[in-house]
Amino acid sequence: MELEILGMNFGCVLGALRDGKFPEKDCLLPLLSKVLGYCIVAASTTVKVPQIFKILKNNSIRGLSISAFELEVVGYTIALSYCLHNGLPFSAYGELAFLLIQAIVLVGIIYYYSSPLGVKIWIRALLYCAIAPTVLAGKIDPVLFEALYASQHAIFFCARIPQIWKNYRSKSTGELSFVTCLLNFAGSIARVFTSMQEKAPLSVILGSFIGIFTNGTLLSQIIGYAKPAAKKEKKVQ
Repeated sequence: MELEILGMNFGCVLGALRDGKFPEKDCLLPLLSKVLGYCIVAASTTVKVPQIFKILKNNSIRGLSISAFELEVVGYTIALSYCLHNGLPFSAYGELAFLLIQAIVLVGIIYYYSSPLGVKIWIRALLYCAIAPTVLAGKIDPVLFEALYASQHAIFFCARIPQIWKNYRSKSTGELSFVTCLLNFAGSIARVFTSMQEKAPLSVILGSFIGIFTNGTLLSQIIGYAKPAAKKEKKVQ
């Protein structure tokens, strides 16, 4: 029985259920991987919206590290271009496209609330705008491309460190969004499973493990540094 939708083969699962049997592992796991992959992609379309909304709501970027969000944009750009030009299935990397768009919007908002911007920030922004289209188009030397992708794990790691350190020093996470960090953490865990099922390169799986560690650290800081709600005093009669 063949029933394939968006690369997901439902035929063997439905066939087994029709015969009153539980689907075999070799049939079920690839399907679960595809479904989970597309769920990650769908969730990624709004994963940074809570962070954007929190900044706009409070008109503040208090406690946020500009360099952390800038490095995140660079990391997403490299990772997306590598996956595009190595023929990985969309379900294995699709969230990167949506995350990149949202990350760029987020950096733009942070720049707006950081004005006036310094010369160094303008130089970094102009360099990205000049180089990113070439990287995304894959019009660079293959050896350099591989080196860039190898460095993107370090870039993502370094993107989290400034924010983690800033949180630690101030014992506060400022306007950092709990929902966004939670979704990033959950997405990293799910992506380990899907990457292994899609037989993605080891470097891709390693990146997901780094995401689990760094996003988990940020999440624990948000929980740990949260101020307890002030208790209302009872009126004395």
